[in-house]
Amino acid sequence: MKIKKIVKIVLPLAIGAFLVWYSLSDISLKILGTYFKEANYSFILLGLFFGILSHLSRAYRWKFMLAPLGFKPKFTNSVLAVLVGYLVNLAIPRAGEVSRALVLTNYEEVPFEKGFGTIVAERIADLIMMLFVVLITLFVQFDFIYNLLISNFNPLKISIALAVLGIGSYVLTTLVKKAKSGFLLKIKTFVSGLVEGVTSIFKMKNKWAFIFHTVFIWSMYIAMFWATIPAIDGLSVPLGGILIGFIAGGFSIAATNGGVGLYPIAVASALALFDIPAETATAFGWIMWTAQTAMIVVFGGFAFLFLPIFNKNK
Repeated sequence: MKIKKIVKIVLPLAIGAFLVWYSLSDISLKILGTYFKEANYSFILLGLFFGILSHLSRAYRWKFMLAPLGFKPKFTNSVLAVLVGYLVNLAIPRAGEVSRALVLTNYEEVPFEKGFGTIVAERIADLIMMLFVVLITLFVQFDFIYNLLISNFNPLKISIALAVLGIGSYVLTTLVKKAKSGFLLKIKTFVSGLVEGVTSIFKMKNKWAFIFHTVFIWSMYIAMFWATIPAIDGLSVPLGGILIGFIAGGFSIAATNGGVGLYPIAVASALALFDIPAETATAFGWIMWTAQTAMIVVFGGFAFLFLPIFNKNK
């Protein structure tokens, strides 16, 4: 078991290190350093401001999940817990959710399983928002994405792939509905929990406030990406590029420890679709990732140190 735990920690870090090397193979450190030196940090700070607002909103939204359970934690502890969670996620993927729940267990006496359950429900809402952003992007950039697929793939093959995907989805859905054991039952249980989590949002007392904060959080995420673009002189990205770049970056963060190494690659690949030079796109990806990571390290580290001071009477 110890070896398994070590692998879970070391493997993502090793992958991240490789991705960092791979990303830097497209741009020299000297040139990248020049981009950082000449960047307009006023726009970077503006982007970080939007990021901070999203974290505060996430902490405030949490109370709407905890209230029906009979808990009303201090807003300061909620904010500190959220920041600590982001910091821990940089080292160990998904461990941030556990640490976040533990903070409220230690300082607000919220039972771990209940606090963690609310975080899972939040993640469901965030997943829905991510899918919603993807749908908006498909709608806004439909012609661009359609032409991109047509120019790079055979239309007949695309049609066959969509047909196979549709039939496969139908068959899988039917099998999952009838499943009574094994892996398919796990899928059925997961989907049922997903649906239950979504419907519970609409049953809560302050559902509209919860929905508002959820939309606000994701609006701030996109605003952070958008606001940082002018930091590089001459960089101009259309709305579609902003959305596609944001989605690519978001998935990279979910795939690795805070997107280390992968984030610049994903963002650069997305911006390259809009004829932005690879060097500039890669530099922007690194500036964006560095700003986000620095914010998490600084504020997360402060939260970790300040928690026992703020709760010194406990």
